[in-house]
Amino acid sequence: MESISDILKQRAESRGSRENFDALVAETMKNPEVQAFIAQHKMTEDEIQRSYSKFYEFVREQSKFNGAGYEPELIMNHGYADVSYQTTQELAERQANASLLKRVQVIGLPKELKKIDLYNPKDVVISNDSQYRLIEAINDFIHNPEKESGLYVYGDFGVGKSYIMAAMANELAKRDISTFLVHYPTFVSELTFDNVNTWNNELKKAQVLVLDDIGAEMNNSWYRDGVLQVILQHRMQGNLPTFFTSNLTMAELEQHLAETKKVEDIWPAKRVMERIKYLSKEIRLEGANRRHD
Repeated sequence: MESISDILKQRAESRGSRENFDALVAETMKNPEVQAFIAQHKMTEDEIQRSYSKFYEFVREQSKFNGAGYEPELIMNHGYADVSYQTTQELAERQANASLLKRVQVIGLPKELKKIDLYNPKDVVISNDSQYRLIEAINDFIHNPEKESGLYVYGDFGVGKSYIMAAMANELAKRDISTFLVHYPTFVSELTFDNVNTWNNELKKAQVLVLDDIGAEMNNSWYRDGVLQVILQHRMQGNLPTFFTSNLTMAELEQHLAETKKVEDIWPAKRVMERIKYLSKEIRLEGANRRHD
């Protein structure tokens, strides 16, 4: 990449005269911000001459600046002018929003869930006592995540369980807390013996984990004992916040986990449920089926 000094010299040489170079410098020096900078720093003639190329760079980049991205700014650098590029508010906001999105990892669920605002009444409507109790419990967790436990949110199809969990994750992202929001049936259906350890490690270590729609998967002993119990055991030992959504009560989920193709495995299912009960408190969500709206 050519330097600004090279560009200045080439322009002077192409025009064939020192006069043209001087004219370019004179035009640059007319810039009000350049003049103000020289006056502010009480620059000597020698300092000004050594800064010609940077003054030209500043004027050129300023003419191309459209209010977004990086804005050129003159600074002093060991006795001569230099150009620094400052992040604009618009770019800073875009970068902040991108950072928020990275703090919410969504697996097997619509990416649009990342846009829900928990505290925007247009996004999250509270119309009954169960919704109020759930939002209150989530609010308690958001403001004290180190002491409050996770939740096991159960209810009928389409009442907004996943939706509200996503809203919680988005609010946590604003507080620098990352969440894995995982549609559990999709997750386990895509597991293989080759990738299970990698995914188990991801979910075991997540700052906050939401296992969505647990109980809707086709249960088998490997999913239950080699995946779910492994993840929950690690999270229980580390007291890591863990949330669940389901169409089943905890009692119904235990029955579901006990049913495999081979036998009814009561004790392995109970072991998993003990970990779920340790990590979360059961709360019912009621409401109309939003999917029919």
